[in-house]
Amino acid sequence: MATQSLPRENAISELSQLLGDRLTTSNAVRNQHANGECGIYTPQPPDAVAFPHSTEEVAAIVSICATHSVPMVPYGVGTSVEGNVTAPYGGVCIDMSEMNEVVCVNESDLDCTVQAGVTRKQLNQYLKDTGLFFPIDPGADATLGGMAATRASGTNAVRYGTLRENVLGLTVVLPDGKIIKTGGRARKSSAGYDLTRLLVGSEGTLGVITEVTLRLYGIPEAISAAMCSFPTLEGAVNTVMLTIQSGIPVARMELLDDVQMAACMAYSKLDYAPDHTILFEFHGTERGVEEQAQMVGEIAADFGGSDFRWTKTTEERNALWQARHDVLYACFALRPGSMVWATDVCVPISRLAECLLETKREIDESGLLAPIVGHAGDGNFHVGFLLEPGNDEELARAKRVNDNMIDRALAMGGTCTGEHGIGVGKIGYMEAEHGDSVDVMRTIKRAMDPQNLMNPGKVLNL
Repeated sequence: MATQSLPRENAISELSQLLGDRLTTSNAVRNQHANGECGIYTPQPPDAVAFPHSTEEVAAIVSICATHSVPMVPYGVGTSVEGNVTAPYGGVCIDMSEMNEVVCVNESDLDCTVQAGVTRKQLNQYLKDTGLFFPIDPGADATLGGMAATRASGTNAVRYGTLRENVLGLTVVLPDGKIIKTGGRARKSSAGYDLTRLLVGSEGTLGVITEVTLRLYGIPEAISAAMCSFPTLEGAVNTVMLTIQSGIPVARMELLDDVQMAACMAYSKLDYAPDHTILFEFHGTERGVEEQAQMVGEIAADFGGSDFRWTKTTEERNALWQARHDVLYACFALRPGSMVWATDVCVPISRLAECLLETKREIDESGLLAPIVGHAGDGNFHVGFLLEPGNDEELARAKRVNDNMIDRALAMGGTCTGEHGIGVGKIGYMEAEHGDSVDVMRTIKRAMDPQNLMNPGKVLNL
């Protein structure tokens, strides 16, 4: 133990000289960085937490840790739900939250560059007077570096894509402390390997993202939102599928099952029916939005949709989407004292109804309380298991349902995670989803990080 601790003590001493009071070994701060938002993973704190202010400081931190073979865990605001930010081997947590400057905005080219600690709400507040916005909205006010690291998505993905489609370039500190830039501001390139796409979604296992260059979009002339109730979950899902297949450019299309809707009504004080519900949002011209809404309304009616309710003001629309974003807190309120295990899958849109309905049936049979909410427009849905802390039998039932849901999704050509990442929670499904490709991933990991210091224990079993 003494042999292991001495290099770490030396690294922490050097980091303290570099950062001063921006390097802490406080138990309170370490424990705060020991886990994300999911309650089923054992908190595992780092030995120290560093708060850099520049790419150069990150490079210096990484170089010191690499010299002393000390593990590193990049950290945004800790919204991860698959144990992505735990420190199973201790080491240094590199908290990027104080690297929160918008570096530049190029209005004419519709792009910007931000430090990794800038949050999506902060960026959109900064852009407010430019007529531009950044649409990727995972719900949580996550950092853009963290969103890039986990290949985040969210409610607007059906129209604007995910982080993967909206990152033009990155500044990254590699495991040896070298600083590289990937991509650029050109909207297309055929020059060499696409390192940007390699690093987006790597969850800090290949390097530390310090800056992100992003696509921006013009704020639509008109925006409208609506809610529609359905007597059956099947009718709601079929509405989603036909809307997509009809080519209607809906901006958001969120599905809440009856359990989740009841929870949201209670928590967010919504005056609405506790039925299976779809939340819609339309972007475009005044006439375009009106036409889109009319077509979707007709489709919904064909599948039993009723009580189509429109928001009339920006305030009403924001309140509606805030209620959607507060589903986690609504879940906690639904079963006070519970912990929430959030998990997700994503399937081809044509298989969404089958996958979702079978999962709902299995949840009901299990006797568990587990609301469902989905970014239904891109085939992605989430299950939030509300579990009694310390109840191993409940957790075992939830794991069986989750395992079956993932097996079902993979058999349909889907994925074990639409936007939560792998972390530690879904490592076991990598071989089933990717087969021999996992060996190629391991080769890349070993080549770039031969000491296995960057967020070790995540994404891959080496």
